Order: sequence, then C-alpha cells, then structure tokens
Amino acid sequence: MAMRRGRRDLREGARVMVLGGTSDIALALVRALQEHAPREVALVGRDRARLERAAESLRSEGVARAIVCELDALDLDSHAERLRAADAELGGADIAVLAVGVLGPRADGEAENAVREEVDVLRTNVVGAGSLLLRVSELMRARRAGTIVVFSSVAAERPRPANAVYGASKAGLDALARGLGDRLWSDGVRVLVVRPGFVFTSMTAGLKPAPMAMTASAVAADVMAALRDGRHVTRAPRRLRWPMLAVRMMPRAAMRRLAL
Repeated sequence: MAMRRGRRDLREGARVMVLGGTSDIALALVRALQEHAPREVALVGRDRARLERAAESLRSEGVARAIVCELDALDLDSHAERLRAADAELGGADIAVLAVGVLGPRADGEAENAVREEVDVLRTNVVGAGSLLLRVSELMRARRAGTIVVFSSVAAERPRPANAVYGASKAGLDALARGLGDRLWSDGVRVLVVRPGFVFTSMTAGLKPAPMAMTASAVAADVMAALRDGRHVTRAPRRLRWPMLAVRMMPRAAMRRLAL
C-alpha cells in the first residue's frame, strides 16, 4: 500500500532544540522522539538549575547528549545571539519545540496586580514566544530544512471570559505559527501547531481538570502521530475538535451567560 502523501519517518531529526526547556509536555515529546531514534537535545530556558535537572533526567533515560542554554523569553534583544549559540553548540537543530508560556491569573482570581500580570502573559506568550519562533524559523530557513513544533492551546480557538487574556495570547501565537508555516513551506521548513486541552503538568497543578484532560505523555503521543501524518495543526486529544466546534459556534450572548 502506498504511503499517504505527507507521511513522515519518526526516525528523522537527530538534534532537538526545546525552547521552554523545563516544560513537562516538551520533555515528554523529547522522550517520545528518543524512543524512535537517538537524539541530541538543547534545553533552552531561564532557570538554569531546573534545566540542568531536566537534562540529567534525559541523559539517565538514554539521551546521548543534553546541553543547557540560558535565555529569558522577555529579553528580546538577546534572542538572536543566544539562539545562534545554542544552535551552533547543538550542531544545527533539526527539530525545534516551542513550549514557552504562562497561564497568568484567572478572571475569578484575587491577584493584587491582575492587570500587570495579564500584560505579562501577553508579553511572554505573544511577544516573547513570537520572537523566539521568528528567530528559530530564520535559522532553519537558512538551512532550508527543519521542523518546528509550536505548543498553542485549544483556548486559542475562541478566547472565553474565564481565560480571555491567556486565550488571546495563544490565539496570537497560533496565528503567527500558521502564517509562518505557509511562508516557510517552500523553504523546506515545516511548522506543526499543537492545541492541547487541559494537561496535567506542574503549570496546571491545583486547577480543576477540564473534560478530556490528558497527561503530558499522552499529548506527546498525539504529537508524534501528527508528525508522522504530516499534519499542520492538531488538537490533543483529536476528539476535542467536536466540542471546540461547538464553542466556536456558540452565540456570544450564550457565552456571556454561561461565563465559560
């Protein structure tokens, strides 16, 4: 039987750069990639101690080489230099995973400086993450090869009253990633946008799980399937497309009454 057009070999991509190198979901994806072929990994983030612990964990699980590179998503002026250095030390990333993001305060929270925190969410999730995406895109475009996995969220599909700022921030990154995917396609660079629902991670600890909640390893398995099948956008789990279709179609008056 002929292989479906766009299907990929999961053994490809020996060198992986993780932007947001302590992300539970991104690390689960690295482990899933490692199961198919040996990888070398660069973990990029701002907390060196946590990065070192994550790198040691990966090495203990069979990753031959895991390096650590410090970078702050909000220090935009450092992005170009730091990413070039990390890329060079790694030997040229074949796969980049963008997992930079913060949740910020919820609409029903009692944060003392809620607006300031919400602006920080926009800075991190849109401006900071967007800058990193643009920079890593240019590195791969120069080589005319590579795959970028961008972790967005189902919240990007329709920001809701309960997560208006987070949803809007993810919508901005999501749109940028999809546009770049179309721009870079002819240059041999592929972009996969991943929209998880609720995931059990350190970032969501203490929050009430939403329906269809997943573990980080389950999300990674769905991402691997999307990479294999050559998809450009995927949800995790995939069956979220039906409830998210209902959310997108819901009249605004109903959304306001339900305060979802």
